[in-house]
Amino acid sequence: METNCSHNSDPMCSGFQGIYDVEHFIAVLRFDVRIVESIPETRKNGKTKKIKAYQLRPPRDAPISWYATDALKKMKEHGAIYLTPFSHRLAEEIDNPEYQRLRCRVNYHALRFKPHIMKLSNTIVNKPTERKFCSKRLVYHERRAIGKCPLTPEEVGLVLHALGFDNSTKIYLAAGELFGGERFMKPFRALFPRLENHSSVEPADELLENSQGLVGSAVDYMVCLLSDIFMPTYDGPSNFANNLLALAPIFIDRENGRLAGFEEAVRRVMLNTNFGGPHKRVPPESFYTNSWPECFCQMSPKNPADKCPPENVLEILNNRLESEMGNGFESTTTSNLTVPTEEEQ
Repeated sequence: METNCSHNSDPMCSGFQGIYDVEHFIAVLRFDVRIVESIPETRKNGKTKKIKAYQLRPPRDAPISWYATDALKKMKEHGAIYLTPFSHRLAEEIDNPEYQRLRCRVNYHALRFKPHIMKLSNTIVNKPTERKFCSKRLVYHERRAIGKCPLTPEEVGLVLHALGFDNSTKIYLAAGELFGGERFMKPFRALFPRLENHSSVEPADELLENSQGLVGSAVDYMVCLLSDIFMPTYDGPSNFANNLLALAPIFIDRENGRLAGFEEAVRRVMLNTNFGGPHKRVPPESFYTNSWPECFCQMSPKNPADKCPPENVLEILNNRLESEMGNGFESTTTSNLTVPTEEEQ
């Protein structure tokens, strides 16, 4: 993991190390994997040079066996490998529960945004308001009669109004470019005028300058996470769009002038669902959007592998790591480690 940034304007600092707390990442995973911040140098024939990583393209949804054979072979040959691209390059369903739990530790404990991102996100969420609401990705395509497209912004607004949200509700829009642009947003804005995004919330100047690019996306994510209510509008079985098939005929009736009972019909559809509640992952849901049950331990499991760890798990792991290091296990560079003061669960 290359994370050395000599200056904030360095283009390399716009990646992982530009938005995530690298020291925290290394510290949390220190019991699982050895992480260095740069590739070490080698000395040969009296000359010192940096190891050049061999670029390797992992197949999409590769099994663990590919990394343990093909990738490992190349690493042994070249000393280091550079995996690219890396999105969806590991199979989501893995038989080994420990590997899935490692994913959980990475996603929910090790990955933490930098302080200025957390500060900006909290500034947005904690602005005085009656209600806080986060709506994400208002986009629209055809095929709506069969429930195969997201709702338009206006339709989202009508659903929210049917559920009891009035025009005093503050809505934070976390989205990229909207299909149809501002023309599609005017009806929604008329229903909910208190519409904001990370560029319009008027934070302090030093925070505003950090709200672009990847940082802006990170802020959007945190605001959604910290908000009282989060309502995703893109398609998928575990979110708002799960009800599109049932909502489509209701909106078609409304367009044809049949307005009577519209809000009651919407409420009946929306409230007769487990929307927002925990449920076991179902196809085609992704492990990364719904990690139930792998990332949830059990107090009294039938399978011992699902049992929650003891409360002093960090002390146990730390003693084990110290023991391994005392027996000749090569330790990570001390300067790269920061031991957390709070217990990571």
